[in-house]
Amino acid sequence: MMTRRGVVGGIAAAGAAVALTAGTPAAAAEPSPAGLVPTDPLLHLLRRATYGPSPASIAEIRRLGAAAWLDRQLNPAAIPDPVADGVVARLPLARLSIAEIRSRVSAGTLKQYSWDPMWQLGWAAIARAIWSERQLLEVMTDFWSNHLNVTCPQGDVWDSRIDYDTMIRQHALGTFAGLLKASARHPAMLTYLDNRFSGKDAPNENYGRELLELHTVGLAYTEADVKNAARLLTGLTVDNGTGKYRYDAARHATGAIRVLAFQHANATTAGGEAAALELLDYLAMHQATARRIVTKLCVRFVADEPPASLITTLIKVYLDNRTAIVPVLRALFTSAEFAASIGAKTRTPLEDLAATVRTLGYGPAATGTKFLESLYWMARDAGQAPLFWGPPNGYPDVAAAWASPSGLLVRWNFHLSIAAGWWPETLVRPANLLTGMVGALPATYGALIERTATRLLGVVPPAAQTAALAQFYGKTPASPLKVNDPAAGWMYPYLMGMLLNSPSFALR
Repeated sequence: MMTRRGVVGGIAAAGAAVALTAGTPAAAAEPSPAGLVPTDPLLHLLRRATYGPSPASIAEIRRLGAAAWLDRQLNPAAIPDPVADGVVARLPLARLSIAEIRSRVSAGTLKQYSWDPMWQLGWAAIARAIWSERQLLEVMTDFWSNHLNVTCPQGDVWDSRIDYDTMIRQHALGTFAGLLKASARHPAMLTYLDNRFSGKDAPNENYGRELLELHTVGLAYTEADVKNAARLLTGLTVDNGTGKYRYDAARHATGAIRVLAFQHANATTAGGEAAALELLDYLAMHQATARRIVTKLCVRFVADEPPASLITTLIKVYLDNRTAIVPVLRALFTSAEFAASIGAKTRTPLEDLAATVRTLGYGPAATGTKFLESLYWMARDAGQAPLFWGPPNGYPDVAAAWASPSGLLVRWNFHLSIAAGWWPETLVRPANLLTGMVGALPATYGALIERTATRLLGVVPPAAQTAALAQFYGKTPASPLKVNDPAAGWMYPYLMGMLLNSPSFALR
């Protein structure tokens, strides 16, 4: 029997051979070499519009076809989601409104400023990313949560961050104008960027600046624009008694303002809220905002450096549809540029973690939430716990931001740990792992490797990779595989882990 040291050394040698044969994940931001990822357009759509293909999602998209599958995902309310809903139901604090959290504090069943609801929200995000049938909704919720970032957990938003997530979900496939206005009047955003403390005597510029620079037009503003935006936004605040949004006319700074080409007399305190909403509508429809939003969508779904032709097309779609997101997504996913982008994106750590469980087809533990906590800590160790980014600009979405040896090692460790059922140990796996993955016992080591790779990656490895992986077991691809061989039993997870470590899996 191979020793533990021999196993680890063999993994390193086989992994190095795989990497040298196929290239590194850091290089995968460029279009991949032929054969590194599947060229099947259905699998390409799954890899981009979800957190990764699962056996069930592959079967579904092959049954429905790309157009019907996309239509279904763009109407998530019509999709039953019993598995994810059942898991999230185990996290009661992750679903509380502002009033419910404050009521529990008043009753003494929850401490004021407690982070417990926000921790549960992070665990719920993991559960939904992996097991939700509404995959595109989950991807877009994550996209907007980064674009309009409010760090979670964070002490100042202890009572409002859960409700902010609910708001993002409600608007994730609506209009950007609606989402922007909802965010601007949400206690979590007003608190996070200090607008709740802004008043006519001392306007706070934090939200006004980030509204322009991060949320809408980018760097196409002046300091005067920031100051005027901050003045117009005074009065949008939070009621200290209820924790809910309210407009306080007494705190609103009146007087004519100009932000970019937007002008308003802003003559009365009573009309201050309506004036602020007019500004937000103007910013949402600004040409620079349209470019910023569609560029970020193209970076998310197409390439780290997306084609200018696609950006130009989508700007028109965005503006013609008055910031509606669904037409933009439909145009993006059906574009020639998207079809040609196979191999041009690399998974972030969170995407890698979710894709690992999804491609394995493992189910959630039958009871409890410890497995969700374990998965959350794995994501945090890899640098991307859901919603946890500190600055207001959200997690980066390009390969260069995540390319490091230490980050790669963390991913390799959780690939094997999850596949083998070591941690989390309660995920539901096939009783017989090998037959659950590939069916009947393959005749040779080469067949075992190829069938497992096809099951997990969608592609057959190059001959050099197959040979390197067979050598890990001290065999050649032609060597007969026997039912009592370690490769068919306790050492089979190592093959799964090494395949998940490959550049093919790193790409999405």
